[in-house]
Parts: sequence; C-alpha cells; structure tokens
Amino acid sequence: MAAPTQIAYRTSKNIGVVDAAPVYQPLPGFTRPEGNSRCCVYSPCGRYFAWASPEKVTVIDASVGHIITTLPAANVFELGFSPLGSFIITWQRPSKDENGDAIKNLKVWTVLNGETPDREADERTVVGRFVQKSQTGWNLQYTFDEHYCARVVTNEVQFYRSEDLGTVWNKLRVEGVSDFAISPGENHSIAVFVPERKGQPAAVKVYNVPDFDGPVSQKNFFKGDKVQLKWNREGTTLIVLAQTEVDKSGKSYYGETTLYLLSANGGFDSRIELDKDGPIHDVTWSPNSKEFGVVYGYMPAKTTIFDTRAKATHSFALGPRNTILFSPHGRFVLVAGFGNLAGQMDIYDLEKDYQKICTIEASNASVCEWSPDGKHILTATTSPRLRVDNGVRIWHVGGGLMYNENLQELYHVTWRPQNTATHPIEDPFHPIPTPHASALEYLGTVKTPSKPAGAYRPPGARGQVTPLAFKREDEGGAAYVSNGSLSLGIGANGFGKPRKREVPGAELAPEEGNGTTPNAVVDGDEQLSKAALKNKKKRESKKAKDAAEKSTGLTPAPEKSVPGSFPSPNRSPERRDRKGHERNRSRGYAEPRPQSRPDRRRAPDQQQQQPHLKTPPAPAPTSKSNGVPPPLRATKQSSSSSPPPDVTVTSPGGGGTPQDKKTRALLKKLRAIDDLKMRRAGGEKLEGTQIKKMNTEDEVRKELEGLGWNENE
Repeated sequence: MAAPTQIAYRTSKNIGVVDAAPVYQPLPGFTRPEGNSRCCVYSPCGRYFAWASPEKVTVIDASVGHIITTLPAANVFELGFSPLGSFIITWQRPSKDENGDAIKNLKVWTVLNGETPDREADERTVVGRFVQKSQTGWNLQYTFDEHYCARVVTNEVQFYRSEDLGTVWNKLRVEGVSDFAISPGENHSIAVFVPERKGQPAAVKVYNVPDFDGPVSQKNFFKGDKVQLKWNREGTTLIVLAQTEVDKSGKSYYGETTLYLLSANGGFDSRIELDKDGPIHDVTWSPNSKEFGVVYGYMPAKTTIFDTRAKATHSFALGPRNTILFSPHGRFVLVAGFGNLAGQMDIYDLEKDYQKICTIEASNASVCEWSPDGKHILTATTSPRLRVDNGVRIWHVGGGLMYNENLQELYHVTWRPQNTATHPIEDPFHPIPTPHASALEYLGTVKTPSKPAGAYRPPGARGQVTPLAFKREDEGGAAYVSNGSLSLGIGANGFGKPRKREVPGAELAPEEGNGTTPNAVVDGDEQLSKAALKNKKKRESKKAKDAAEKSTGLTPAPEKSVPGSFPSPNRSPERRDRKGHERNRSRGYAEPRPQSRPDRRRAPDQQQQQPHLKTPPAPAPTSKSNGVPPPLRATKQSSSSSPPPDVTVTSPGGGGTPQDKKTRALLKKLRAIDDLKMRRAGGEKLEGTQIKKMNTEDEVRKELEGLGWNENE
C-alpha cells in the first residue's frame, strides 16, 4: 500500500499535520505545538517539515512526526529548504548592530540527519550568512542537484558552491538585472530579467552555467516593468509573463500583460498571440513539459492549451475563470474562478479528448492544490482574506467531498510533496472512495435550495426571456468591447444610449445625420488634446453666436474711448460691456461717488494733500453724441449748473506717502493695545507676547507725535 498523502496547516494558535487519503487522521507521532508561529514549510523532497516560533525553528521528520533538530534563530519570518533537503534557509527582519552595521539576517543551516534526534543545532551548523534587506525574492536559488546556488545583487548574479557559501564561485554580470530564475532541469540554465530603462527595451536572457560569455537565448520587448519567469519541469523552455504597472491605452486599471516563449538552447523565441482582448489571468506548465495552459481575456475569460511552439491545440468554453492547474501526472486539468468569482472548478480529462468530468462549487476558496496522487483537490478559506468560515476541504476528482475541517484563523495549508512514482497512475473512478465522517456531517448541514437561485428580476420582467444586453458572452450575449476609456466605457455592452461628453452651458450637438454645428468634431480634431479641443469648440461657438446677433441687428454699438477711463485692450467685448463689474479706479463716466468723511484723527499733512487727490473734471466731449455713453451725456448737460464730483481716495491701502502709511500702521497698533487693555480689565488672562505689546504703548505714541499726529485734533 502506498504511503498516504499528507497536509499541514498553520493557524493563529497551533500547527497541525494530518494524514489525508485514505485514513484522514492526525499524524500519530506528532505533538501539536501551542502558541504563535509565523511560517511553516515542507522540504521539496517531502522528508522534512519545519515551522518558526518566536524563539526558535523546529524541524521534524514528516513521515513519523519526531523532532529532528531545532535552530536557535529567533523572530524568523521566512523559511525555505534546498531541493534535496540538505540545507534550511531562514530570513529575519533587517537590523543593525551597535556600530550601525547591517546584521546578516539571511542564514543557511545544515539539516542534521536522523541519527541524532532531539539535538539542538548551534552556530556551527550555519554554513552561510548574507545581508538581505528585501523580503521579496529573499531565498537562494539552487540547481536541481544542489551543486550551486545563486542570489542577485546590484548589476550581477553571484554563484556559490553549496558547501562553501563564504566565497563567490562565479559571477554573471548583467547591467540592471532585477530578477532571475534557475531552471529545475539537468542543463543548469539561468534566465535573467532586465527592466526598461532610459528608453531601452526590457530583456530576458538565458545563459548556461558557468558559460557566461554570452546568452544562448534572448528576447527584447517593451511594456515590461516586471515579469514572472516560469520554466517547464525539464528546464528546456521558458515562459515569460511580462506586466506593466500602468495601461497607457486606458483599457485596464491593472496594467498590460504580454506572454513570450523562449527555448533554453536559443532555437525558438516568440510572442504568444492571444485571440481575446484583456488581461492574462494565469499560465501554468503541464508536468509533461510539452504543453501549457493560459487563461486570458475580459470576463468571461478564455482558456487555451498551447504546445512548445506557441500553437493553440485546444480551447475550453468561455466562462468566469482565472485559474488553471494540471494534475501531477498530467491527466487532468482544473479550470476555476476564485477571488471575486464564484469559486466554480471545472475538471477535464485530457486523455479522453478534454472531456468534462464535473463542476465543483468551492465558494470563498483562497487556496487550491492538486494532491500528489492526482486524485484529490485541496481547497481552503484562509485569513486575512476572509476571517470567517476558515477551514480545509478535500474533494475527489469525481466531484465528491471527502474531508472537511473547520478552523479558526487559518493562515496557511499545503500538501506534503511526494514523488509521482510513489502514487502510480490508476483509475480514480473505480472504485469511488468513501467520504470521511466530517464530510458527511458537513453535507448534512448544507441546505439545498428548493429552486435554483438567480438574479433578481423586477415584477414587470418576470416570466420573460432575458435580454441579450444582460447576458454574458458565454450565455449568448454580446462580446465585451473596450473603447479605451476608464470612465466613459458605455457602448455595445452598456445599457441605454451611449453617454456623450457635454460642456455645461454649451449648445447641444444634434444627433448624427441631422447636420453639423460649430461644436461638431471635424477631421483632425482627434489628434488634439482634450483641453485644446474644448477651447476650439468654445471659439467656434462664440463666432456662431456673434454672426447670429449681427444678422438680427442686435450687435451693440462700438464703444469709443472716454477720457479718464482705462479699458483693457485684451478684454473681450462682453467684459467691456459689463460696466457694473468694471474695475476702473477713476470711474470717469460712472455715477458720482459721495465723498467719505475724513478721519477725525487724520494727520495735518494728510489733510493738506487731499485736494491733490481729487479727479480733475473731464474735458468737453466730442460733438457726436451718439458715441458718448448715457452717463457722460447726463454729466455734460448738468456741467454748467453743478461742479464736478469730488472723488477722494480714503481706502487704507489706496495710496499716500510713506509717512501716511506708517501713521496708519501705528494707529492700528494703538487700537490693538487699547483692545488688550479692555480685555485685561475684564479679567482675561493675557499671554506674555500680548503683555509685551501693551508695554510698547508709550513708544508708539512718541513715534506718532514725531510724525505730526495729535490725539486732540
């Protein structure tokens, strides 16, 4: 009998290891640790399982649950193993020592063998230390045989021998390198990524280790701020999923995505052409390394299988899907929609011409993985994405629920890695396994709806056929068409008439076919910016309005210059006609302004200068009265009987000599001092600055007397 599959999970309070199919029971020799833990991980070979507590790191034998070793590393936030499980890597938060130097927070430890159980590791088991500030891409990358490992630094990738991490064995110098990926195959290839910079395109280059003289394969492309590098299992072909932060075409909030394919020997490279507009949701290699699946396009998305020459071999039905996963043996493929989608999983049998087996409803799932035996699927709802209904469920490939366990604040769950040779290919449908009691109990609590639930319909629309505008593309509706606008995307898939841009207060443009107006867009306007196009429409609308007024005889008479007025030559006619808003200080032909009563405490020299501030009388107007404004004609008729108005500037900031301005400032300060005296007399507690200001009263009065001001006048 093959060894049972196994899952491990981490909650806010403990760690759990459970033997899955066919027994579904906790690992007998494992004692659940209590308390907070930050991370947990299986080794890629499946021999070890480790977790990090605030004080230490514990490593156990995944087969029996016994502790192998503990590492004296506190506050570890990330854990990782080498491919064969010989080394364990820990990452702690960056910090500095007493001298201000960075502490080497990335450590590589040797995993002790099972001959010395319960032995605590010490610093002698640390084979390498590095300074690693970023948590993204923190881990070392090993070759499949653990001969070499590598890490990226500024403008280069450094290689080390696994047994000697203190000495750099070789360097791959690439200007601007930001990411890399070592192939999992036996060819020892490495792919590096250089993002766009200074107008140069991004590039992905493939090298053979240790021959770094030149790349054996290379692909240059634009629209690549970051990438995902995905090698197939044999390490012969590389998929590059490039993504930009911003979509300059305005079709998406989440940037643009493109897909490229490169061979490790340089024999083939190409961009993968997709026949549906929209983002690329997921891309995954098949375990046979000969095909891969892509989910792409606006919802409902399209799922297509491609070969290693980027040729489409099969396309699945459209649907709300964003995930594709192949089973470990490559017989089945799972196409699902998680996240903000309903959580439906479609299972297809590739050996039976992509026949659909079943559809599983796994709502609110945030984790989905195939079991190593290729017969079961693990789904889980984890925190912090969703803090309610957390738990683990295991489904059979035929669609039945096999196991269910509800947990509080589940943070992580995963299968134990096992070789496919341990679980040979069998017919998973004969016989159908018996569900665990927890699954039967859960199914007993699920209420089956009496009738299928659908979208709400108002009473007037019930009993009718759904209009095509309300149907998805996979249900017979129209295909989604993006017009490149994020705010006005109403067109073929919208409801009602398409929305038009309107300028408030402007005349509405007629419908198409009813003629043109000055606001209509002509050839070449699409090349203008929005602001330039708006200004052009305003100018054309104003020209049309002026022409209409001239034709009806409503054009105002031209205004002649009036002595004493200062019309702005750049001001529009409408602004010049609005005399009530004319900001002309002299007001030569405006109504007489009454003279303000002079200030009682005005300085004598200021009173002597008042006659010089009076506006002189306007000269006699021209003989043609039709060009003189009505107020000016009225002034002309009464000029013989009444003297011209006396307009005196009394505004505090209206002008005057520097001596007058200084006098006004000192008077304002004196009034403030009087106000402070009254406030103190009323019992209010004053601040220190206010008291200092009151003490300057004598100085202010002396300065005023020096300027000729007399309080008794």
